[in-house]
Amino acid sequence: MRLTYLLAVTASIAALAGATVAGRRAAIEIEDSTKTDPVGPGAAGPTVARAQILLDRARFSPGEIDGVYGADFGIAVKGYQEKHGLKPTGTIDAGMWRLLDSDAGPLLVTYTITQADEKGPFQPTPADVQEMAKMKWLGFETPEEELGEKFHSSPKLLAELNPGKTLSTARERIIVPNVRRAAVRLASRVVVSKSRRTVTAYGAGDRELAQYPATIGGAHDPLPIGHWTITSVLHYPWFNYDPEHFWNADPQQAKAILPPGPNSPAGAAWIGISKEHYGIHGTPDPGHIRHGESAGCIRMTNWDVAALSHMVRRGTPIVLEE
Repeated sequence: MRLTYLLAVTASIAALAGATVAGRRAAIEIEDSTKTDPVGPGAAGPTVARAQILLDRARFSPGEIDGVYGADFGIAVKGYQEKHGLKPTGTIDAGMWRLLDSDAGPLLVTYTITQADEKGPFQPTPADVQEMAKMKWLGFETPEEELGEKFHSSPKLLAELNPGKTLSTARERIIVPNVRRAAVRLASRVVVSKSRRTVTAYGAGDRELAQYPATIGGAHDPLPIGHWTITSVLHYPWFNYDPEHFWNADPQQAKAILPPGPNSPAGAAWIGISKEHYGIHGTPDPGHIRHGESAGCIRMTNWDVAALSHMVRRGTPIVLEE
């Protein structure tokens, strides 16, 4: 039962030196399954973070876990409601809380920062494409950014859960969202919805396996509606930058081959499709999924595109629809 985990996590949190009352209270509230008040647009705080963690683990990705009811979270709520036969209101009510709470695992765990987490190297990502091309790896800019991506969370939320803690010091023990997910299953098809701004994977029997928020095309580079197939799956790919394929780029700018890394334009993975120059890829800015336009492609958080990349193969059908 979650009450058992609540007591265990509370004890763990209390043992962490330097943790403030506010930090302990936020963590305890995230674990508290007795809080079943409605959560709708405009909500913020530990209860929202709790729902985000549960949705992430149910493979209805809310995007970045930040404790704020944003557009990505609303889409995840509605998708979960539709799958479970609930009215897609976008508001979590007592009935949806009961379903979410069927996942009884702890929502927060203690994590010890490793030397690898601390090592880096961490360096700013140049704004200029030609300067980016001179680098060997487009990695994280800070340890906080790296930990945020590892736990699908905003660095701000991690800081709030760990007041007084240094997120860049090896052997530091911190509290993080427990974002373990169910085992990956092979998708029989993928559907990208322009109107919903989602990427949904379906498995055997057309069962919905996962739903992810995405930034999809725009007025200048619209989504190529139609039936296509997946042609490639590359992890941490090199990125061929050609200003000819970007409506807002200087056409006189030189082409460039950009190195791989989580802060590369392609992010953690590239899933190519049979429409030339189009694909699904990650992003160096997970907090802005669905809050802007992409250059015609489908942009997801690095952790979501990584998960999807293990669910598809060359030849997997993909439908891009309105």
